[in-house]
Amino acid sequence: MSPRPNPTNMADAFSLQGELALVTGGGTGIGLAIAKCLHLCGAKVILAGRRMDVLNEAVASIDDNCFAERIDLSDLDSLQTIESVIAEKYGFVSILVNNAGVTLKKPFEHSDMNEFDSVFDVHVRGALELSRHVISRQTEHGRGSVIFISSMTAYIGQPLVMGYTVSKTAINGVVRGLAAEFSGRGIRVNGVAPGWIDTELFRKATAGDIPRQQKIMSRIPIGELGNPADIGWACAYLASPAASYVTGQVLLVDGGGATGF
Repeated sequence: MSPRPNPTNMADAFSLQGELALVTGGGTGIGLAIAKCLHLCGAKVILAGRRMDVLNEAVASIDDNCFAERIDLSDLDSLQTIESVIAEKYGFVSILVNNAGVTLKKPFEHSDMNEFDSVFDVHVRGALELSRHVISRQTEHGRGSVIFISSMTAYIGQPLVMGYTVSKTAINGVVRGLAAEFSGRGIRVNGVAPGWIDTELFRKATAGDIPRQQKIMSRIPIGELGNPADIGWACAYLASPAASYVTGQVLLVDGGGATGF
């Protein structure tokens, strides 16, 4: 295991120089914001997703030291070799951010298990399988940071998104379990739980549903939606030397939304 960082100034504490980060779902929204924040801290970044046209456009918005790779987390077989391919092309992935996800807004009584599985397969099964291969390589180097994007939905009940709720709640358990197993080998595992963030996905999910919009806003003590960069900077902190003694935690970034009303 590599010695734990002991930065003595702010620049070193938050620097990601020399690190390589893989961000799933990195082409849009929160994933792209995470990638940009990690890049601003000095990391090389790989944006992963299914749509290469979207990824290539995102890479162009970041420019140097940013790359695109196609990864489909719902195809578990394809994940068997993706880490070794990435390692050969780019080097050691010291930071993994499991951000990719899907959702389904539908009444519970009109849903079926196949629909729940389609959400769970990406958020949990796919993220776990990718993490397994990345962590295996990180243990060889004796260091690494793995971050899972959870949700405030893992802390408060929200109607019509049962598959998403179950998946994100499971992610919190994944963070604790992996941290307990691998932190002693230099691998820190943490999570970030976004609240209501102003993304295209959020706008689509609430479009035309005025009562839902009003209820959401009434639940946020800060009084406004979050920005994708709010999640990006939280990930940058958790990946940095400044957080070298932080593991097994899920950081709520929600404007106070989960605290009550």
